[in-house]
Amino acid sequence: MPLIQVDNLTKTYKMGNQEVQALGGVSLTIDHGEFVAIMGPSGSGKSTFMNLIGCLDVPTSGSYKLDGIEVSGLNDDQLADIRSRKIGFVYQTFNLLPRTTALLNVEMPLFYTGVANRREIAEKCLEVVGLSDRTHHKPNELSGGQQQRVAIARALVNNPPILFGDEPTGNLDSRTGEEIMDIFKRFHDSGKTVVIITHEHDIAAHAERIIHFKDGMLVGDEPVAKSNGRGG
Repeated sequence: MPLIQVDNLTKTYKMGNQEVQALGGVSLTIDHGEFVAIMGPSGSGKSTFMNLIGCLDVPTSGSYKLDGIEVSGLNDDQLADIRSRKIGFVYQTFNLLPRTTALLNVEMPLFYTGVANRREIAEKCLEVVGLSDRTHHKPNELSGGQQQRVAIARALVNNPPILFGDEPTGNLDSRTGEEIMDIFKRFHDSGKTVVIITHEHDIAAHAERIIHFKDGMLVGDEPVAKSNGRGG
């Protein structure tokens, strides 16, 4: 059974008296443990697609099964429950609370799940991303790369099986971006599923498979050739 299975997925937005189709009849599957990059120009539908498979939005029509469960018709509370248990998100803009320490930013998702040993779990996640010495620093005391590491630790704190990254290296220099992708790769190597949106071919090359969107349609789906030392 695929982890992600979408069939004829569409999304239409109303803008005044007009309807704009952001996604038009997309069908694909993503298996457990895959590392997938999604590419396409601005307005191609890739972010809309990630919002749908990330349970941040619901499709206008079509079917979406996550781990065998049909989620396309769930309400907001049900979608939030699935996100808290199955999905971690990392964004281009980090989305950290500015007046809150790295440790408390990472702890935040655990407040909603009733976990008792929140601090211990958050400290472990910060250790995994190499920030054990920055736990009490606020975002404005951290570099962009360090802020993204905090965001990744926060995304991992509930031990989700899926990690989504929406342009996770977009605000970083190339060297720091490679360091961030190494963390994504370690997560994938542990058996988890990774799906990222990127405009950068060097970043997409870390994936095993690249999906291309254009004008709201899936126009390409290809394996990544591993001839550069990143795989065999």
